[in-house]
Amino acid sequence: MTDTPASPRKARRKGSGVTMADVAAAAGVSMQTVSRALRFPDTVTPETRRLIEEAIEKTHYVHNLAASHLASAKSNTVAAVIPTLSASVFAETIQHFSDVLNAEGYQIFLGNTDYQSNREEAVIRSLLGRRPDGLFIIGTQHTRNSITLLRRAQIPIVEGWDMTARPIDGLVGFSNSEAIADMARHLARSGRRRIVFAGVLRQGDSRAAERRDGFVAAMAELFPGEKPRLCIAHDLPLAMESGIELLSRVRAEHLDADAIMFSSDIIASGALLEAVRRKLPVPEKLAITGFGDFEFARHLNPPLTTVAVPSARIGREAGRLLLEGMKGQAPSQKRIDVGFRLMIRQSG
Repeated sequence: MTDTPASPRKARRKGSGVTMADVAAAAGVSMQTVSRALRFPDTVTPETRRLIEEAIEKTHYVHNLAASHLASAKSNTVAAVIPTLSASVFAETIQHFSDVLNAEGYQIFLGNTDYQSNREEAVIRSLLGRRPDGLFIIGTQHTRNSITLLRRAQIPIVEGWDMTARPIDGLVGFSNSEAIADMARHLARSGRRRIVFAGVLRQGDSRAAERRDGFVAAMAELFPGEKPRLCIAHDLPLAMESGIELLSRVRAEHLDADAIMFSSDIIASGALLEAVRRKLPVPEKLAITGFGDFEFARHLNPPLTTVAVPSARIGREAGRLLLEGMKGQAPSQKRIDVGFRLMIRQSG
């Protein structure tokens, strides 16, 4: 009788079947020590931690975070919800937010709502399903269902970029309406009397709506009895090309305008470049202002007058507030107004 040769064992994929016991054996320590080093690195000696890290590198071990989260009721993750991926100011906020959280060992889940309230609900529900330890959301205008989801999550929440009298939990932002009103006052002080507000107002973009409303209130204060001049587009994207189109619409509807306040630097820059191309004297005949102080604003010719928003500070403060909440610390402040700054340049 001949022996049947044993089937060759299937090679184990690196990382797929490596266990904590393999790491412990390679490091010459117990499994409990490896587990403790992974969950609480400061509880083992630097030498032991070095041995375990070398063993992990050698065995290609991947820590099972899901099991660890079940054991500790912590995920070491934070969720962030933003309205769009295309705006650099939001990217800067998230970058500085992430820097603060990464330094404390947290990773970021990111969700994009595209300014749609129903999509925001879906994004919030999906991110909360991953059991983050905290959540940062840009904006303060939410559906009732979204608010309920956030409050019932029972984790620290920070809203950003806007101000509201009734925040869900923490708040880091500024007044969009007051910022645009300050710009209107600047233009009025410089002798402008026929000021137009032009913007792309997408459904769900509460910040653009607040800027429009702030302009209307400022015009009532500065020029009582006069109808505010508005040029609002609901059919255009937030792009430089829209600035060209809005400039044409303003010139058609308000030919006597001596200043145009745009709701964003993106569309303001498109309008400014088009005005120069048309040989419209800026600012002598027509002042043009933006909102956001994007990096390119200062490099236009003429440089763009705009509102600077401390987007990096919003991210840092939001990260700090969440960290305090996730550590169970009483926050020094739960409502932080970071303010804004008028950047007066040559365009207006």
